Amino acid sequence: MASIDSRAADHLWMHFTRMSSYADAPVPTIVRGDGAYLFDSNGKRYLDGLSGLFVVQVGHGREELADAAAKQARELAYFPIWSYAHPKAVELAERLASLAPGDLNQVFFTTGGSEAVESAWKLARAYFRLVGKPTKHKVISRSIAYHGTSMGALSITGLPGLKADFEPLVPSTIRVPNTNLYRAPAGTAGPDGTDAEAFGRWAADRIEEAILFEGADTVAAVYLEPVQNAGGCFPPPPGYFQRVREICDRHDVLLVSDEVICAFGRLGEYFGAQRYGYQPDIITCAKGLTSGYVPLGAMLASDRLAEPFRTGTNWFAHGVTFGGHPVASAVALANLDLFAREDLNGHVRRNTDLFRSYLDRLRDLPIVGDVRGDGYFFGIELVKDRTTRETFDEAESEALLRGFLSRALFENGLYCRADDRGDPVVQLAPPLICEEAQFAEIEQILRGVLTEAWTRL
Repeated sequence: MASIDSRAADHLWMHFTRMSSYADAPVPTIVRGDGAYLFDSNGKRYLDGLSGLFVVQVGHGREELADAAAKQARELAYFPIWSYAHPKAVELAERLASLAPGDLNQVFFTTGGSEAVESAWKLARAYFRLVGKPTKHKVISRSIAYHGTSMGALSITGLPGLKADFEPLVPSTIRVPNTNLYRAPAGTAGPDGTDAEAFGRWAADRIEEAILFEGADTVAAVYLEPVQNAGGCFPPPPGYFQRVREICDRHDVLLVSDEVICAFGRLGEYFGAQRYGYQPDIITCAKGLTSGYVPLGAMLASDRLAEPFRTGTNWFAHGVTFGGHPVASAVALANLDLFAREDLNGHVRRNTDLFRSYLDRLRDLPIVGDVRGDGYFFGIELVKDRTTRETFDEAESEALLRGFLSRALFENGLYCRADDRGDPVVQLAPPLICEEAQFAEIEQILRGVLTEAWTRL
């Protein structure tokens, strides 16, 4: 029988993958994980610099999570939460409500991030209908932002290249500028381009401008990630979210904090909104909720938004078969227990500056333009000219990222993301258990590969 690597391309339709890449080559196949490391079918070890896909917060091979899944599967493997409850869904909803900021006490379970994002838009539309504002249905999101792959979530996504094959999409979505200070338009970040607070005011005000242009009576929600993923980890400028909150309150627009990546320790808090001190009306989350050991997502909504659905014959006509799955809920509870026992949020806060310092060492390389991010979530933007910040054209980016970097980083033992949804970046989001030894390993591999990439230009 052929090896697992060569058989993978025969029937496994891999996600977001150019299938032609493996026409004459085996598919790299990961068979085991241990802590911060992965092992392929040939026994080679890789540092997981992306936590799988911003998911495996507590590291690979945690027996307590596997045990929680097995125990629950023997007791109650499946039961829906359609008009009924089961203990683990109840316990997890209570736990999440206790951890979330403000009055986000209503927990609607999904199986992943796209479903959570979709659920939030459906809730916003249904809520405004019930309170007598049926024309409020539009959504504002940021340029280059990724919010998911289902048709609604994809419509909210600000990446034209991901959407073209599936158009026409759901109408009524509007894009505003993101918070990439490194690429701030002239004059928006002060005379020298470094005034982050001024840039934040400018970016937030574009949201109000869009609301007024569309008509406040037509806009239901604004979707924002605490740190925007696509484009390479854009943190919010000081005061940005506070200004957005004021704008949303002024125009009766819901603020949705899309935390599918940023929740559960990625930024050193259970939720990114807590990291930056703002109060959303809805939080969408998934990924790190179970550290990826079982699929699970959630939409956390305020008591105010749930109230109209609690009267008379009103109901939220939405649900998914596996939302709040008993096994997934049990694993999520065990995962949150582990977070508390090992103080993983505190571990991230204590080590963020150290992690950043190792990445900042790469600024001496001529190909490195910017290093940005927060917590255990960083992007390194690559440039042709560091002085002018000139970026690569489409052909150059293709050759750099897919022609060399992705393969070279993996071959040198680092699994991370080399991406050009926006400008070319390398993204890093290691498991939250990582320490200085892993930071040093990341820096060393990146230094060697990026140095070689520059010589190839």
